[in-house]
Formats: sequence, C-alpha cells, structure tokens
Amino acid sequence: MRQKKQRILAVSGVKNFGKTTLITKLLTELKKRGLEVAVIKHDGHDFQADVPDTDSWKYAQAGACGTCVFSEQKHMVIKYMSALSTEKLIQTFSEADVILLEGVKYSEYPKIEVIRRRNSSKSVCDPSYLWGGVMTDYRPEELGEMLSGIPFFGLEETGRLTDYIMEKWSK
Repeated sequence: MRQKKQRILAVSGVKNFGKTTLITKLLTELKKRGLEVAVIKHDGHDFQADVPDTDSWKYAQAGACGTCVFSEQKHMVIKYMSALSTEKLIQTFSEADVILLEGVKYSEYPKIEVIRRRNSSKSVCDPSYLWGGVMTDYRPEELGEMLSGIPFFGLEETGRLTDYIMEKWSK
C-alpha cells in the first residue's frame, strides 16, 4: 500500500497568542475542503494525560509502562517514556491528509506565525520557514524588513489564509 502525500504545517508564535484558536479555525476550513486533518501539539509543561482517580491513572500509578483506553468511536494510547521525534509522531497519523503542528517554532517545518499586539512586536520564527505567512493585527510595515515579502493575513482571515495554503499545496 502506498503512503499518501501528507501536508505538514506548523502554527507557531509565543505562548497565549492564539495558536490554538487559529488551528481550530484552520481545521474547520480544511475539513470543509474534504481533507482529513490531525493535530500534534507540543506542550512544554509535561501535560497530565490521565485524570486522577480514573482507571488509567491508577494503572500509571501502579507502574504500567503505558495504557490504552478505547470505545466504539475513539481510542487513546499513553506511553510513559521519552517523547518520540515529531517525525515519528507524524507517522502515527497515516490516515491524515494534513497534519497541523502547534508550537515547534524552531523547527524547519513550513509555518504560519501568529503575532499579536497584546504580547509581541516581532517574529520568533526564522522567516525562511514562514511558508504560510503571518497572521497578525499589525500592518506589514510595523513589523519591519525581516518579514518583507512574507504574506500577511488579518486575525479573522482564516478563509483567505486557507485558500492561500491550498493554492500553494496544489503547485
């Protein structure tokens, strides 16, 4: 069986800038276009996967190396080990047409960066990877020469951003 061509796109920016909001809106737009989309989120704070006092939490507390919880509609696998590389995590979603990565601002994946007035006035990503552009409430000239030539989208222009991404993917 041949692996389908997956599109990988990171949504980056500093903490509490709207990455999750943008990903949620992009998901909706990409699904409208008939694409299967998965999301991989980096959490720098070692998230709590098991809710205290649930069965899977009790198994973890007792020393399980991992747990799997499943139902008719979904499943969740938790492994208690060092994190896999982003590439290995991407491989776990072979059914996805598109994988959106949240965070990974220092990676070499193509990116969209969210830059908002309330928290920052500069890009934190290498501009050579800002393939999808910048989503912002700034005007391009306010962010300086570093982002010259990179497409800008307003914070509410998710449809236009998705059209732009789809056009780039089709080339």
